[in-house]
Amino acid sequence: MTALITGATEGIGRAFARALAAEGRTVTAVARTERHLAALMTELGPGGPDGEHDYLVADLATPEGVRTVADALAAAPYELLINNAGLAAPGPFAETPLDQALPALRLNCEAVVTLAHAFLATAGPGAALINVASTLAFAPRPGQAVYSATKAFVASFSEALWYEQRPRGIYVMALCPGPTATRPGLHADTPAALVQPPEAVVATALAALRRRRRPTIVPGRANTLFAAATRILPRPTTLTLLATPR
Repeated sequence: MTALITGATEGIGRAFARALAAEGRTVTAVARTERHLAALMTELGPGGPDGEHDYLVADLATPEGVRTVADALAAAPYELLINNAGLAAPGPFAETPLDQALPALRLNCEAVVTLAHAFLATAGPGAALINVASTLAFAPRPGQAVYSATKAFVASFSEALWYEQRPRGIYVMALCPGPTATRPGLHADTPAALVQPPEAVVATALAALRRRRRPTIVPGRANTLFAAATRILPRPTTLTLLATPR
């Protein structure tokens, strides 16, 4: 299997790259910083039976970066695309400069749509698309309004694609992790039961990829319960519980 992963040099993306390489898959990693990508290539090793691992330097918050990756998807069809790159602009929306909020919108939504379209144009039966959303897709967090809204978009978009692509034999997943410990100290104010390491998120996603049953995957029992609770609790209660302290 050949896989292209965006946001591949840290967090969930890096964990995906390492796990797929360990399974003998050939990985093309996408990120903004070449030295980080080169270091990842060294870590992944020589590659799988489908060829050597490779990388693309691209900033997916820019039209040029998105075009670079879309062209790569069109030129050499991949069997798996993982749209993982994402950006948050935390803080009260009205107090956040638009030049911070709009790149998050472009990266989290526009790039996902463009790359999914390029991938599906050439994908064949057995191919798969994983779009990384968040449990905030089900429960928007005040203080992360744009990020929450973009992840709700990603989840809804992916679920619709899951249904549309089934007749083609292509599997689409909305991966909705909870808080993920991508670096030490992150989410220190979050209940420990909700926080997972990236490797645990990826293990759940790859197990679901092998089964190819459900459109939406929420890793971790506590996060699954949280997602279910958001459908039951009154919306004002959920928003109050999730509000970012100021």
